[in-house]
Amino acid sequence: MKTRAFTLIELLVVIAIIAVLMAILMPSLRLVREQARSVACQSNVRTLTLAWLMYKDENDDKLVYGQNQPPYGWAWIPDNAQSSSVERKKEYIAKGTLWSFIKNIDVYHCPSDRREKSPYHKEAYRTYSIAGGMHGGSINGGQTAGVLPCMRYSDINGPSTKYVFLAECDIRGVNCGSWLINPKDRKWVDAFGIWHSKNRSTLGYADGHAGMHRWYSEGLIKWNELALWKPTSFYFHRDPASSNDSLEMEDFESAVKGYAYRALSE
Repeated sequence: MKTRAFTLIELLVVIAIIAVLMAILMPSLRLVREQARSVACQSNVRTLTLAWLMYKDENDDKLVYGQNQPPYGWAWIPDNAQSSSVERKKEYIAKGTLWSFIKNIDVYHCPSDRREKSPYHKEAYRTYSIAGGMHGGSINGGQTAGVLPCMRYSDINGPSTKYVFLAECDIRGVNCGSWLINPKDRKWVDAFGIWHSKNRSTLGYADGHAGMHRWYSEGLIKWNELALWKPTSFYFHRDPASSNDSLEMEDFESAVKGYAYRALSE
C-alpha cells in the first residue's frame, strides 16, 4: 500500500498557515504574559505595604525608615552598591528592617522590571522604593525635597489615596534612598519605573491596597526612558510646566496629590 507524501507546495502552504497563526497568537500570548506579570507585581507591592503597616503596628505608630542605610533602613544596600552583584544586593535586602515581616526575596523584584536588559542597570535587583514623604529623608524627619515627611502613620492624611511603594529607576543602577518629587518647587526629581504596558506603574497605598497607575504624557515617559537606556543624558528636577504639555501637568498633579507629607518646608 502506497502512502502519499506531501508535495513541496503543500508543505509551503502548511508552513504559511502556521506562520499566520503564530502572527495572530503571539500578541495575545504576550498580553497574557504581561497581565500575569502585572498581577505578580501588584501582589509584591501589596505584600510590601502590608509589611510596612505591620511595622508601624509594632512600633507605636512610627513609620519604618524609608532610606537604605543601616541600622534602620527598610531594605539595605551595600557600600559599593553600584558595582555589587545581584546576589550581594539580595543579601543586603535581607538585612533590612522589613525583612522580618516578609522573608521572601522575590517580593522585592517586579517580573517586568526591564533594567536587566540595560547595560547600565544589569546588576540591579530591588524594583521598589518608598516615597520620600513617608519618612524618606533624614532619620530625625528633617526636610527633604521641599517637604517635612510623615513620621507616624497618624501624620498621613487620607491613607487610601497616598502611595508608599512604587517602582524606581535610579540612574546609578541601584535604587538608592527614597523616591522623591518636589511639591514645593513643583518639579519631578527622581525617575520611576514604567514597567507595564509602556505607560503603567504599580503603586502601593498606605491603607494596604495596590493598583496600577497610568501615565499619559509621552514627554514624561521618554524622560523616564532616558534613566533606563541613557542615564548619562538624564537630568533631575524636571519642570512639568516648561514642557507645555497639559498631559504632563495632569500626571504631575496626580503624583503630587498622592505624595504624603506633613507640611511644605520653610
